[in-house]
Amino acid sequence: MSWQPSNDPVLGDAGSCDALELIIVPRTRDLGDGFAVRRALPHGKRQMVGPFIFFDHFGPMQFMSGKGMDVRPHPHIGLATVTYLFDGSIMHRDSEGNIQEIQPGAMNLMTAGRGIAHSERTPDVQRRDGQKMLGLQSWIALPAGSEEIAPSFQHYAAENLPTVSDGGFTARIIAGSGFGVKSPVTMVSPWFYTEVTATAGTSVPLDPDHEERAIYLVDGEIEIANERYEAPRLLIFRPGDRITVKAIQPTRMMFLGGDALEGPRHIWWNFVSSSKERIEQAKQDWKTGRFAHVPEEHEFIPLPE
Repeated sequence: MSWQPSNDPVLGDAGSCDALELIIVPRTRDLGDGFAVRRALPHGKRQMVGPFIFFDHFGPMQFMSGKGMDVRPHPHIGLATVTYLFDGSIMHRDSEGNIQEIQPGAMNLMTAGRGIAHSERTPDVQRRDGQKMLGLQSWIALPAGSEEIAPSFQHYAAENLPTVSDGGFTARIIAGSGFGVKSPVTMVSPWFYTEVTATAGTSVPLDPDHEERAIYLVDGEIEIANERYEAPRLLIFRPGDRITVKAIQPTRMMFLGGDALEGPRHIWWNFVSSSKERIEQAKQDWKTGRFAHVPEEHEFIPLPE
């Protein structure tokens, strides 16, 4: 998706759990037609969790018959996008010629590297019939030495991602490792992303081995060290502490994080880079039409002025 800067999300109430480093209450933005977005990253007090530099939660919303989402072609550099849906479908098209309908539970990783353009639209059938939508989009900043790699796209259907069920919870390992299993997704730096659903009263461990870790509460309520947290929240933890999460009610959450990058990143519109000069070059490349075009598309989002 295309990004525009907004006010930072506000910091939530201070938690008493020592393992918690930061609590972020996402800021809600209405993009029209009931398309609600909650932005957790970037934040004024925390740019990244591992390589996660952008985290948007969109929906739930209902598109009526004849309506849909139309994110026109726009560019990216220096990052990888992860689109993950709980409800609804999105048609992805990119300048590498990839065309893929994104469905709930599937992993879709588009690596921009030195540059890619893509569009995201409601598929024809769902536009005709209407659909509910609920999902997340994240950006993964690429490490030094990999920011200019060739663009690529990976897709894994929900049934091709490993899942773990134990008592009252189920985990789908979207990327990296979790609960003793590994996702088939290829990555250029160590990070992890797992969907966890838990019934009321169920306890779920958060792996202490990852350098940076967070939990994003999509819906429901949890308890950690006798403190309760309701969705939506991004809870960021200190390294190394053993964390047990207890679901107070039926809860859906994302476990995420990974190795910290070697330094901060500059972010402007849809561009992420360790170099301000590289972002300036990307601006001119998009403005002058030097990015490759997205097949079957005849529109684009102009460079913000």
